[in-house]
Amino acid sequence: MDDWRLMERRLSLLERWPTGVILLLLLSAALLPLGLVLAWVAQQNVRETNSALVSQADQQSAAAAQAVEGLLARNVLALRVAANAGLAANRSNPCPSISQSLAIAPAVAQHFRIRDSQGRILCTSEGIIFEADKDDLLVAPGDLRVWVSPRQFVLYRVGVIGGTATGVLTLDQLQRAAVEEPGKVYKLAIGDGENRLDVIDRPITNPEMRRLSRTHSISNEQLQVEIVTAVERANLVDRITLLLPLLMWVVAALLSWLLVRRLLLRPLARLKRAIVEYEPGEQPFELPTKFGAATEIRDVSQAFERAVDRIEGAERQALDALEGQRRLVREVHHRVKNNLQVVASLLSIHGRSANKAEAKAAYSAIGRRVDALSVVHRHHYAELEENRGISLRPLLTELAADLRSSAPPEARGMRIELDLDSPSTTQDAAVAAAFLITEIVEYAMLRRPEDAVEISLRRDDQLTATLAVSSAVLVPEENSDDVAKTQFERIVEGLARQLRSPLDRRLGRYAVTLPVFPSR
Repeated sequence: MDDWRLMERRLSLLERWPTGVILLLLLSAALLPLGLVLAWVAQQNVRETNSALVSQADQQSAAAAQAVEGLLARNVLALRVAANAGLAANRSNPCPSISQSLAIAPAVAQHFRIRDSQGRILCTSEGIIFEADKDDLLVAPGDLRVWVSPRQFVLYRVGVIGGTATGVLTLDQLQRAAVEEPGKVYKLAIGDGENRLDVIDRPITNPEMRRLSRTHSISNEQLQVEIVTAVERANLVDRITLLLPLLMWVVAALLSWLLVRRLLLRPLARLKRAIVEYEPGEQPFELPTKFGAATEIRDVSQAFERAVDRIEGAERQALDALEGQRRLVREVHHRVKNNLQVVASLLSIHGRSANKAEAKAAYSAIGRRVDALSVVHRHHYAELEENRGISLRPLLTELAADLRSSAPPEARGMRIELDLDSPSTTQDAAVAAAFLITEIVEYAMLRRPEDAVEISLRRDDQLTATLAVSSAVLVPEENSDDVAKTQFERIVEGLARQLRSPLDRRLGRYAVTLPVFPSR
């Protein structure tokens, strides 16, 4: 379940991206496996080619080592046969017989030295100077010892019947044997662990070739032949071959994205721009004429144009109906306001014609409440067109003036002081606030007409304001049996509940919280 929710969150994030980006990502993801497979195949081909080149170089290296070993084996065999025959024929001076035998053998060295079984020199061939080099090394008949001389020769000593024979392989002989195809072997060195003979040593001048060094043991591991050949590096063509599948993947993804963008996304963007720039009522709705080769986009644009025509027709009908309803509501409010004023006038007339003081007071009290309701209704009607609520400051100002004008004779001199902000509220809140002020001011007129009444309205924040009425009559009384006081408290408590606000009773001050509209 958690994995499913995680996937849904990822999809929701993906939906926030532009369609072109999502399309490019999807095409890239779809074509990426194909590009990777092709890149892997190209890499395998290059790897197989490199392996073949390395194998070819290894074969060349082994062939050079075998050529050196063959040269050495041929000379050892020829010298062993000639030395045995020469010692058998003339033990005191076998060199002429040995030289004659070696002369008729093809590709065999002519330089040798013969010793007896005690290591004494019997004879030496002409043309090369033998220095003291392992003179104490005795070799049994049939055995072979090979080493590298510090004088840059390869010496071999074979055991024969009645002594030993030592032969020499020169640098030229080794070079001719090792390099049958010039240019293939760049370095060939022969070592015996103590001395080393560099037969071939030339640099690799081609920067696209890399060195490949191999070491071969010959003569029963008495000599080590180090051979360096060259293998071609990965050239520009090989690199392009490796990158070609990935380049094909990028080109395919971009080409698909460009085609979809040209055939689908651009026409949709033009359609969106035309829709965003369209203002109902100002001008007829016109769509672009060019939508590319996609017939589906043209069909969608035509369907949308027909839908806009139907919506505009329905909107015109709705506006006409709304205007008729507005005129009807305006007429209803106007008639209600007039009726309330007629009722207030009738109450005033009947109050002046009443004989008893209680009846006159009752008529005046009812008339003041009808006047308060009429004032609220008139301000609601005035603000109806702008639909921003009833402004409390002019409402409370007019209400205070009406209360002063309708005050009883003993309270005609009472002052009503106003300290008001300018918030706006709903009709229900305005009615309750007007009745609350009317109740408190009337109670002050009847109980303490000589004291002033202060009405304040202060905005607390964007959504609330505090309405407070201060008067000396708003104090606790010792007589708890005062019926008028009890009824007054019950009325103002009920009006506060209607405003959904607790009544804040303080000494000489009652306050409630009104809901108001945010200031503009």
